[in-house]
Amino acid sequence: MARTVAIGLQSFESVRTRNVFYVDKTDFIREWWENADDVTLITRPRRFGKTLNMSMIEQFFSVDYADRGELFEGLSIWKNEKYRQLQGTYPVISLSFARVKEINYADTREKICEIIRNLYIKYSFLKQSDVLTDSDRKYFDRILDEEISNTNATSSLYQLSDYLCRYYGKKVIILLDEYDTPMQEAWVNGFWDELVAFTRSLFNSTFKTNPWLERAIMTGITRVSKESIFSDLNNPEVVTTTSNKYATAFGFTEDEVFAALDEFGLSTEKAQVKRWYDGFAFGNHTDIYNPWSILNFLDKKQIDIYWANTSSNSLVGKLLREGNGKVKEKFEELLCGESIVSVIDEQIVYNRLDGNEQAVWSLLLASGYLKVLSFERYGNIPEGTQPRYQLALTNLEVRMMFQNMIHDWFSTVSEDYNGFISAMLQDDIDAMNEYMNCVTQNIFSYFDTGKSPSGNKPERFYHGFVLGLLVDLQNRYVITSNRESGFGRYDVVIEPRKPEKQDAYILEFKVFNSKKENSLEDTVAAALRQIEEKQYATELMARGIAKERIHSYGFAFEGKQVLIGNIFNSHSSSRA
Repeated sequence: MARTVAIGLQSFESVRTRNVFYVDKTDFIREWWENADDVTLITRPRRFGKTLNMSMIEQFFSVDYADRGELFEGLSIWKNEKYRQLQGTYPVISLSFARVKEINYADTREKICEIIRNLYIKYSFLKQSDVLTDSDRKYFDRILDEEISNTNATSSLYQLSDYLCRYYGKKVIILLDEYDTPMQEAWVNGFWDELVAFTRSLFNSTFKTNPWLERAIMTGITRVSKESIFSDLNNPEVVTTTSNKYATAFGFTEDEVFAALDEFGLSTEKAQVKRWYDGFAFGNHTDIYNPWSILNFLDKKQIDIYWANTSSNSLVGKLLREGNGKVKEKFEELLCGESIVSVIDEQIVYNRLDGNEQAVWSLLLASGYLKVLSFERYGNIPEGTQPRYQLALTNLEVRMMFQNMIHDWFSTVSEDYNGFISAMLQDDIDAMNEYMNCVTQNIFSYFDTGKSPSGNKPERFYHGFVLGLLVDLQNRYVITSNRESGFGRYDVVIEPRKPEKQDAYILEFKVFNSKKENSLEDTVAAALRQIEEKQYATELMARGIAKERIHSYGFAFEGKQVLIGNIFNSHSSSRA
């Protein structure tokens, strides 16, 4: 009989005592312990079992769980006598920053101080012991106060390590889960520098200058750059998604997924599950599945978007919506099922994300939205260059999530946007002008959020517009942008999947230039001449589409105002 699937359990004790479905990951305990690294930073996408594994580590080593070996009976780690003797023998400080999602520095600092204060409350019995001096007790009380100074807050885990080491006679293990959650919020909400200064000091005293530290694990989604918060640490062991270490400790392998499908009588669904949820790769180990989607599928027995919808995608949405033209062009290729090539830097520098294409793809890879198809090795590339990675969207679930995200971007103007598409397909130039001006009035600033004003450089809007076309038309058309054809690079080509029944469309965007043109009508005419002179229709005709079935439109922009004309009627279009 199949076990019960429990959704959202993050306590190892709860999983074991309730006897719910669990994939044995306890060999991670042995692997980590035998590696003997002082400080280990492990990055994995969200909902990949980081918190459950940290709970497992805590309850294996912590003196609070001495004589609780039954939690591990029947699991891999319990087969080894050496580790049975090790269980429940270390003081463990365990904390998580997962809840630290405040929108300003003051509240973020207060939430971190609250977490630290709760640790001191948990260990308040130390105040009654002989191992603390009167000065120690005064410090203890200062941490319990509502107002904690920066000096006391950043040294609090260092001091608590000392107290526990004295009390138990053993150095402590420190576990910090979701260390980078406050960092992401700080970057999104504009208090990065303040938080970095506080965090750097906290981490320095906790993980570098702490003589009472046995070992530590930190987990998160990203590897925040060393220059930001790890500059004082002595080379922590960093395990990212491209590392081979602990490759199968987080997430489910394909063998584990297929065994679960067999257990739940879902063997016939293997191909469908693989198509939707496979695609993650850690190190050289491919065919990794995110546990959240698999658990939900086992429970609900239906395909859906589970992992991608579990929490806010505000950061990735911000990066793509506000990204420059190059970012949007490559994202369009990804949405079409193609791959892109980029240098990857796994040290995420949040304050360089604006306008840095390489940093954007690095963050999306670390967050699980992209997967590595192939990569260059240093020995095979010219000296002084960096290896490039071939990247694609991770799986169908991620692709569907992005499509829904784009629909949401256009939801406020969906009637006008859909009206424009219908008018274009019917070659109704007057309706196209009417609808497009409604669209630009409402969402131009939503996409063009860079330093350049919309009237001078609206490329961000253009590509946002193309993304909307991709989502709404891709079942019937192949949409490409900024590709070579004829003697130049067109802006947008919409090619029918069934050319015998549907027409093709070429869109060229131009910004009004008062030095070259007297009116928007002149700008439209210039766009249409460019389509003709550069022979953008060449590629479409080479694939068998007759020239009379190819519609060419010129778009002229001046601020939020737009004028559209077609190849036959550029001078008769009227300003909308």
